[in-house]
Amino acid sequence: MHVMIIPTMGCPANCSYCWSSETTSLCMSTKTMDDIVEWLKTFKKEPVTFTFHGGEPLLAGYEFFEYSLDKISKELSDLYPAFAIQTNLWKMDDKLASLFKKYEIPIGSSLDGPQELNDIQRGVGYYEKTMKGYEIAKKHGLDVSFISTFTNYSIKHKEEIFNFFKENGLNMKIHPALPSIKSHKSDNFALDVEDYGELLLYLLDEYLNLADVIELKNIDHLCKAVFMRKGFVCTYVDCMGSTFAIGPDGSIYPCYRFVDMPEYVIGHVSDKPSYDDLMSSKAELLLIDYKDFVDENCKDCKHMDYCRGGCPYNALTITDNRVECVDPYCEAYKMILDKIDNLMNENLNLAFDELNDVVEKDFNFTLNVGLENQHSKNSKKFTVMDIALK
Repeated sequence: MHVMIIPTMGCPANCSYCWSSETTSLCMSTKTMDDIVEWLKTFKKEPVTFTFHGGEPLLAGYEFFEYSLDKISKELSDLYPAFAIQTNLWKMDDKLASLFKKYEIPIGSSLDGPQELNDIQRGVGYYEKTMKGYEIAKKHGLDVSFISTFTNYSIKHKEEIFNFFKENGLNMKIHPALPSIKSHKSDNFALDVEDYGELLLYLLDEYLNLADVIELKNIDHLCKAVFMRKGFVCTYVDCMGSTFAIGPDGSIYPCYRFVDMPEYVIGHVSDKPSYDDLMSSKAELLLIDYKDFVDENCKDCKHMDYCRGGCPYNALTITDNRVECVDPYCEAYKMILDKIDNLMNENLNLAFDELNDVVEKDFNFTLNVGLENQHSKNSKKFTVMDIALK
């Protein structure tokens, strides 16, 4: 289970395309954190990953995190809690970094490329503040990765952006700028579907020579998904019923992207709702309708089991909250999944050809013979099978 804790929707940055943050917002109290813990004690008995998200979660302050991490770790130990945080790092200091190191919390941050390009999209000064926080986090041995949001402007600079991450050894994950149900602020920055598909193909091609230099999490997850025939991140799984977000006031939502939208409140932690209570809410029933829609409309797609129609939020954004289509980035997903699937089949065919040759000459062989020998026939340093098996 994935529980996203949103300590505040406030954020000191002013990114041009952001729809998920507010200039002012209340911060979650320790009383609400107490309610979260009490609710989860009897909710579901399964391991939980807690992700602190926002807004900018570090605005909640050191004392909030010290209290919350200690309370969750001690009182919900039977749920084997793991932690993560998504932050712009502006408020990172030695004290917070030391605390996060104590709990081995991986950090996700956001950076759209080199300073000039980043600050055009995210505001003047953003780059310097984030990199200052990054250096503090790295000094304490914390694992930091960056989300790079591609807009219809920055897509024109994809080579420059990727080279920036490569040359600086920064692990990255990409997001397309998306329309939003909450605000039209990001509409003018939204990335075209075909451009997103071409971006993923470009990154795959580059990554097959660089998988030992940086991590490109999108490609890692997609290769693993095609190989394992199931999705590994929320965009490509049925997230309903396994992901919940808790807003600053204790309201519960199906996902952080719905926070602060009253029509998507599915409960409140102080009421200790049961799993059945949440799943019978109007918002969760809408998402279940989406799952059923995908089952019917994507049944002939070979990628359905590890795509699942993409993100329901993305689909609801363009239909005024009605279930009428799948994720509008469907064609982009098909572009990259088709490519990975084809390459993987080529890898396996080459491997079995090698094995057949070996069998004819010597019965002392292993499967690795085929997979290893094909590298000499491949212009790339790695194969998609290598990426899938990382």
